[in-house]
Amino acid sequence: MLHDLLNRPLRNLRLSVTDRCNLRCNYCMPEAEYVWLPREDLLNFEEISTLVDIFVERGVDHLRLTGGEPLLRRNLPTLVSMLSAKAGLNDLALTTNGILLAEHADELHRAGLRRVTVSLDTLQRDRFIALARFDEIERVKDGIAAAARVFGRLKLDTVVIKGVNDDELVDLIEYGRSVNGEVRFIEYMDVGGATQWSPARVLSRQEIILALTERYGPITPIAEHSSAPADRFTLPDGTVFGIISSTTEPFCRTCDRSRLTADGMWYLCLYAARGIDLRAALRGGATPEEIREIIARGWQNRDDRGAEVRLGMGERRAFVPIASLRQDPHLEMHTRGG
Repeated sequence: MLHDLLNRPLRNLRLSVTDRCNLRCNYCMPEAEYVWLPREDLLNFEEISTLVDIFVERGVDHLRLTGGEPLLRRNLPTLVSMLSAKAGLNDLALTTNGILLAEHADELHRAGLRRVTVSLDTLQRDRFIALARFDEIERVKDGIAAAARVFGRLKLDTVVIKGVNDDELVDLIEYGRSVNGEVRFIEYMDVGGATQWSPARVLSRQEIILALTERYGPITPIAEHSSAPADRFTLPDGTVFGIISSTTEPFCRTCDRSRLTADGMWYLCLYAARGIDLRAALRGGATPEEIREIIARGWQNRDDRGAEVRLGMGERRAFVPIASLRQDPHLEMHTRGG
């Protein structure tokens, strides 16, 4: 297994299969129009399979499919079937906005998908429209119901923005209970298209815990030795929820994840400004051994601590100016996979 300069192993890979999305959440995609990756640049399924084989050989055993919205990628269950058959890959998961999930849940499960996470920032129709700019909350709920039926249990990810949806913490916990879903509250992060970000809009981990304690009583942390981004907690009745506090309490020193974009750019940190072009190597005739060495050199020289560096800055603003986002789509979270 590969380790970086801070002795962090290479274990988790987030694989974006498309940069397209059927929502326009204003903290992720604030503009109406975007420069999309050229379709001919997207990795085909065989290329994805080849690269995943090499990553698995190098120690990756957890793979998460992301987007954009991954269910927009045509014939995605075929790719899931190819990936789920790989020896050494212990976990294959998907993050989705849920709009197309009711249509695809059964087929994805049959293909070998093991876990599903659905993004759900609000339960209120008007607020969903304001956040995502589409009236799709009922289709999202239908997708969640289908995933609960097919997979048995799922996770619900909520980006919490102060003054926007921070009054729904309890409602989301209760909804999660009703669908057998573990809610994970995510602090608002200053990445990619978050051009409206400011520290004043961040509801911190401690504030989330305080708000839930006022409603439910004492909250107990779950002691876990894990590199997972969420710290998990139990309510007095045993309900489990998580908090991803990347903004106020970063987990950089245990981060073992990297990101591969749909066109083959490999990023070693969510905040990295530059990636490693694996598609160019693959299509340029590099052998698997040569690509293994590219991956090894990249990871062994990794010292990224993007969120910690951002936390230490005296003045924090949105990570990337909108003009830069227009010039390089790889800086956007809908391209990089969040």
